[in-house]
Amino acid sequence: MRRGVKQSTKANGHIRVISGLWRGRKISVLNAEGLRPTTDRTKETLFNWLAPYLSESRCLDAFSGSGSLGIEALSRYASYCAFYEKEKAACQQIRSNLELLKVENDSYAVYHGDSLQLLQTQTPNVPFDIIFIDPPFNKGLVDKVIPIIDSKQLLSSEGIVYIETELVGTNYIVPDSWSLIKESQTKQLCYRLYQKN
Repeated sequence: MRRGVKQSTKANGHIRVISGLWRGRKISVLNAEGLRPTTDRTKETLFNWLAPYLSESRCLDAFSGSGSLGIEALSRYASYCAFYEKEKAACQQIRSNLELLKVENDSYAVYHGDSLQLLQTQTPNVPFDIIFIDPPFNKGLVDKVIPIIDSKQLLSSEGIVYIETELVGTNYIVPDSWSLIKESQTKQLCYRLYQKN
């Protein structure tokens, strides 16, 4: 996830796919100031939580950054993932990684643009089963994205939403139809899993 403005188009960092089809494969991430891919430890906890829901699921990585959450979901047999990302170079890197992993073209789509606008305009014919919300910190984006997901009915019945925020950004409000099912935190961040009733 990006956290700054300056960036290079060089991909000189790597993240690891933890499990599934591409277990152990390293994928490139951009050398971007403030880029904060979800750590292996957090990602491992998250995907342990998601294990019962992943197979054949339709996913949305709403603030993709490195694309690591969506790629991990595809590795673990999600049927489809849409990636929304504002930075053009990051979108190109996500596409390159998906091509390197030989992901079938009909299993993903990468959209370049503001995630809030894309959520309004790229409404899928079929709602998503899992939505990852891991936006840039300290911008109030979680408070803005949740009402769009709810009003546009982007989440399927019994669908799952993952929200990752800084520790001081946990006062957002979710719809009454979302139940908190998992929660954890580190020194820097809080991450939660909700399920639609």
